[in-house]
Amino acid sequence: MVNENYVSYPATDRSYYALLRKGIHKQALTAGFDDKKLAHLDIIVAEITTNIFKHTSGAEILCGVMGQGKHQYIEIISIDDGPGFTDLPNMLLDGVSSVNTLGHGLGSIKRLSDFFGIYSQKGWGTVLVARLHKQEYKEDLHPIVVTSLVVAKPSEIESGDGCMYKSSERYFKLFLMDGLGHGPEAHQAVMEGFNAFKLCPYHDPAEIIRYMHNPLKRSRGGVGTVVVYDNASRKIEILGVGNISTKLVGNVDSRNIMSYNGIIGHNIPNTMKSQEVNARDFKFIILCSDGIKSRWDISKYPMILRYDPTIIAAAIYKDFARKTDDMSVVIIKTQNL
Repeated sequence: MVNENYVSYPATDRSYYALLRKGIHKQALTAGFDDKKLAHLDIIVAEITTNIFKHTSGAEILCGVMGQGKHQYIEIISIDDGPGFTDLPNMLLDGVSSVNTLGHGLGSIKRLSDFFGIYSQKGWGTVLVARLHKQEYKEDLHPIVVTSLVVAKPSEIESGDGCMYKSSERYFKLFLMDGLGHGPEAHQAVMEGFNAFKLCPYHDPAEIIRYMHNPLKRSRGGVGTVVVYDNASRKIEILGVGNISTKLVGNVDSRNIMSYNGIIGHNIPNTMKSQEVNARDFKFIILCSDGIKSRWDISKYPMILRYDPTIIAAAIYKDFARKTDDMSVVIIKTQNL
């Protein structure tokens, strides 16, 4: 499965709101959402923008159509630097407002969404996630959950970052790639990498990267990290080439995974060895392209590991996105292993 990119909409001024609503509606309409879902979506977006106008000096809204077939959904992520909420459970009740309005906003968004999540800190701001599924949805209890937040460089249509994963009865494999540079040629390099990754028969991350190296010589190449989980041994193997940052996060400990120098498709080390960890020792694997500042730190967000991985990814993006390159945050949740 290839995770699609999010479209970024500025919500820094009320004059943008009409274009924002129209753009998000068009994304859902193009994806084939029915009239009822479109109506719910329109209300959700209207309530989000109303809250932004009333409570903040501006925000960024990300929207993407994710998944495939009956699992397809549209996701809206609102990210602001507002005052934050100090009493979220109370703010979700109808009739509660901090600005003397009817107070229906957050409650309406929660009721109309198939998934609703919100994380806020006083003085930091708020991340809100609303998700609508195309069809009636029943949560699948997969042992591994993948969340990828991929956003193109501002002014670019196509992203030069991309995430793809595949699974079988025994193996789960994920590849995050950052094509050299940005724009259409970087995007094409990522597509070449995905084609090779899809066909690759190997299970060792080092062999997978070697397999992809030759096909990527036809493109400008890129950097990337491969993660492989073996269901039989309960081991995770990780190997990266280039500047993708990877961190393992557990309840009490975290660990950085160092990458090899090189560019897949141009020059990779002759000798590479994957790093192996026990899947039960870590709750999350977090990967970021260099569009995210390398000094990101999950510990600055109290209790956030209890939240949906999309909220974790959005918080990292909020504080550490460079906005001068394609940006990606990928979170692999291994809690159910």
